[in-house]
Amino acid sequence: MKILFVTDLHGDTGKYNRLFKAARDYQVDAVVNGGDMLPKSGNLFEQDKFITGYLESHFAQFNSAGIYYLCYLGNDDLGIFNEIFETTCSKYPFIINLAQRKFDIGGNEFVGMNWVVDYPFRLKDRCRMDTKNYVFQKQFGTGLLSTPHGFKELDDWFTYARTLPTIEDELNSLVRPENMAQSIYVIHMPPSKLGLDKCGHGEEVGSKAVYNFLRENQPLLSLHGHIHESPEVSGRWHTKLGNTVCVQPGQLTSFTYVTIDLHSMKFDRHTE
Repeated sequence: MKILFVTDLHGDTGKYNRLFKAARDYQVDAVVNGGDMLPKSGNLFEQDKFITGYLESHFAQFNSAGIYYLCYLGNDDLGIFNEIFETTCSKYPFIINLAQRKFDIGGNEFVGMNWVVDYPFRLKDRCRMDTKNYVFQKQFGTGLLSTPHGFKELDDWFTYARTLPTIEDELNSLVRPENMAQSIYVIHMPPSKLGLDKCGHGEEVGSKAVYNFLRENQPLLSLHGHIHESPEVSGRWHTKLGNTVCVQPGQLTSFTYVTIDLHSMKFDRHTE
């Protein structure tokens, strides 16, 4: 089976259009879109229009072509639009909302998780402490949660975050694949220690919980995103953790994606 993995498109319709062409050109069986799918410039409370407009047409193309499209919203996509995203995906049998779910294609189970480790930025809809002893970074302002009536400001985000499950908790609560050694985990947050999490200023911000989970469970493959510039900064877009191949294609100005042949375990990174 061949898959195409892309992430962090942030509503760039030019890249989305090229994604469909690339999927056909490389004759993939499935596309995996690893989160942060919606526009982040302008009014975030209009992201629903992108879902019901452009994205629905985009999904229809893949559905008509018989190409599976596994995806989920990311940390820059407002949580209040989870339901409309789910409704839109469910219209098409080949479009799968993979957030906190698993889906089997040809004996390979894909398991998705779109929570991220807390960061300094204000939007907190999908943020979690990494582990119970996580040390928060200095914040850029008060935390914000999206609501149907606008943003709810959190005067004490740290206290609120401590009431939520950690990334470690969320990983352990995911539905388990029948065959871990043939499974593919799609986790927006990259693991720590592997060079897939390096910011432009050199700081490494990956998740210890994700690293530990992959090390202990050893799926076939893990797919990550979130830190757009990491491959260019670290010089690394894939690596191994035991038997698990971990992939982080990055996403800057050029349209960037990875094609994967699960039979031969051949990986190619493409920039257009």
